[in-house]
Amino acid sequence: MFAASSLTEAFTEIGDAFAAANPDAKVVFNFAGSGDLVTQIGQGAPADVFVSADDANMTKLTDAGENVGEPISIAQNTMEVIVEHGNPKAITSVADLARDGLIVVLCADTVPCGKNAAKVLANAGVSVSPASLEEKVKGVVTKITTGEADAGIVFVTDVDSAGGKAEGVTIPDDINVISNDPIVITKQAPNAGAGQAFIDFVASPAGQAILATYGFLPPR
Repeated sequence: MFAASSLTEAFTEIGDAFAAANPDAKVVFNFAGSGDLVTQIGQGAPADVFVSADDANMTKLTDAGENVGEPISIAQNTMEVIVEHGNPKAITSVADLARDGLIVVLCADTVPCGKNAAKVLANAGVSVSPASLEEKVKGVVTKITTGEADAGIVFVTDVDSAGGKAEGVTIPDDINVISNDPIVITKQAPNAGAGQAFIDFVASPAGQAILATYGFLPPR
């Protein structure tokens, strides 16, 4: 299962639940940036299922003919400002990210969280010079939770997954971005049957309930 980094915690639990319901199945995940996963699949990496954190990277996969069947949406996600526990810099808005002396980290624009963060900043009319551009969303989360940075923009679900190590500052709907999480069987799937069973489980009420507990929005 090749899955976007933002799905790490939710899909790990879903994988455990799927394995419990299907004792003969072994679920192995490869979590990384969606773009990196598309590249790996294109280079022949064995994957039964690919799930992206946006439509753009899924389109890259399907345009290359690396899919079987049409992708389906299994969830949606939106963005939030992530800050250290206790919000010591008293950040209350996207505009605050432009303050002098604030260490801001973002995802690179090659991955969905980076593209979405850029859209949020553009929508807010805010210019930020990030201290670093991370290749996956978990890199931003780690820099916040370890005190290496003051703030960033990540998926709501990543703030939730950080638990008490971080807090979120809500981004208003009029400047926020909602992204789709599509899933599909890959063309070279070694075990397409089990892959389809996994997709069916994710789309089932049980799978959707797990996704909801991690802050994911219902599929469109």
